[in-house]
Amino acid sequence: MKKQLLLFAFSALALTSCKDDNLEAYDLEMMSGDWKVSKRETISGKDNKTVISTEIPSDCDAKNILHFRSDYYTSYTYYTGTGLDCQVSGKNEGKFTYNEESKLLSIKNTNDSEKLYRIEILTSQDLKVAQLFGAYDANSDGTDDLIYITYKR
Repeated sequence: MKKQLLLFAFSALALTSCKDDNLEAYDLEMMSGDWKVSKRETISGKDNKTVISTEIPSDCDAKNILHFRSDYYTSYTYYTGTGLDCQVSGKNEGKFTYNEESKLLSIKNTNDSEKLYRIEILTSQDLKVAQLFGAYDANSDGTDDLIYITYKR
């Protein structure tokens, strides 16, 4: 009886102390691939609802690609030019970390400082992040405003 009780206690401890790596793996798989910005919104920091401005990328900016791989590699390829004459202007490469519980995404590109984001939406077609750095008061109300970036596949 003591052996069974000990086995049961050990099993319960093992099951409750294990982190669910399946959730992180699932989110990493969803993030993997190419993403393009569909809009960038500045939202009031006072109520986190009022849209102050919305930017929709056009021309060459619409071709910029954010790329994630499941081995924590990330890159951002950006284009410049006018009209249909878009050329690759540069590429930033680095590593990222992701915490599935807090939904915090950290991107550290080579020769750049770490940038923090909070993932608001992650589906197979949509990725929406809140930028957690570079906050400023866009509407001069005395409160820093929030920047949300929405990506599409």
